Amino acid sequence: MAYKKLIPLLNAENEIGENIIRLATEYSDKGADWLLLYNFSKDESSREEFLKLSKKIARIIDIPFVIGCHLETFEDAKRAFYTGASGILLTYRHIKNVKLIKEITDRFGEDKVYMELDQSILTESDNIIQECKSLGIGTLLINYKESSKITEDMIAESQLPVIIRDSLEKNDIKDLLGIPNVIGITTDFYVNKDIMKAKMALKQENISVNVFESKLPFSEFKLNNEGLIPVITQDYKTGEVLMLAYMNEEAYNRTIIEGKMIYFSRSRNKLWLKGETSGNVQYVKEMYLDCDNDTLLAKVIPSGPACHTGEKSCFYTKLLEKENIKNNTYHILEDVYNIIMERKKNPKEGSYTNYLFDKGIDKILKKCGEEAAEIIIAAKNPETGELRYEIADLLYHLMVLMVMTGLDWEDITAELADRR
Repeated sequence: MAYKKLIPLLNAENEIGENIIRLATEYSDKGADWLLLYNFSKDESSREEFLKLSKKIARIIDIPFVIGCHLETFEDAKRAFYTGASGILLTYRHIKNVKLIKEITDRFGEDKVYMELDQSILTESDNIIQECKSLGIGTLLINYKESSKITEDMIAESQLPVIIRDSLEKNDIKDLLGIPNVIGITTDFYVNKDIMKAKMALKQENISVNVFESKLPFSEFKLNNEGLIPVITQDYKTGEVLMLAYMNEEAYNRTIIEGKMIYFSRSRNKLWLKGETSGNVQYVKEMYLDCDNDTLLAKVIPSGPACHTGEKSCFYTKLLEKENIKNNTYHILEDVYNIIMERKKNPKEGSYTNYLFDKGIDKILKKCGEEAAEIIIAAKNPETGELRYEIADLLYHLMVLMVMTGLDWEDITAELADRR
């Protein structure tokens, strides 16, 4: 279902990187749909720092972000996309560079290219929207200065979807989102404000926004003798079980509205917003009901430890254990990568991995090529054991290459997720 998007904008120029990361994280946790992250400084070192900052943010947040930065060439655009951004923002000065825009859209797709236009350019140019569409621009971002019937009519008749940039100091977000073809608002208005509360207010105005809605009423849950349902809380990213608590109907409904885990404390006999005193809030991402309708599973982004002892999880006391072979696929890849990284940091005599690092990038690339060729040969052989062995060899050498070039599995999985 299509819904109107609230897109906080973050101007990283002359800002401390940690402040931008903190704001991006807060927006992501607290209900923003996308982010617009930009720094159009032409200074080379500033741009490099901004791209590094964007890459860090891509690893932390779990919502898409559009990136805007100074770019002159297709290589500049590629580096912007390779931060993990889901879209790139071009400025009006790029409109004459047809070759560059075509290169970008051909490689990354029209839906990932945005064009920023001032309101005056939109209203003073007869065919600017058609020109953008013919170039392969997927979405327009209009810098809205003041309410204008002419501007609203042009947006309403636009052949391209529109995001409005507005401070929201003079214009009402409800009115702006009500303009046909407007898919979202980007603004810095929501710094230190409750985005979920704003969305709920928009929903009351019959504006379609991305909020939580329970697919079943609480009355269909099977409760215990105290009228409560147990909730298992799990880390959304890692899958680690964090805690077990309980909800009554009011706690469940408030959790849906606020997007933060609210439990019912049996010891205090009242509602309990997790993190109300400690600051360790749990932001809801998903919630499930088990097959018997008597237990909830909440997947959350925790802003701190779940346990009152300071432990990340309440389940830290080990009772039973036996030696097993652990074959969790991702963990194996991560474990091997970590061993390779350890060899690079602390060389071990006689280590083949250190031999590769000592020989340098050309030797590592040569081995990757050789192993890829071995896979081709093995794949023609009906004996699958050989192919499995050769694929494992290639993966190992690729991980050596990753360590050598500063990549890790987060980079690779983020790229795959973006392609999905």
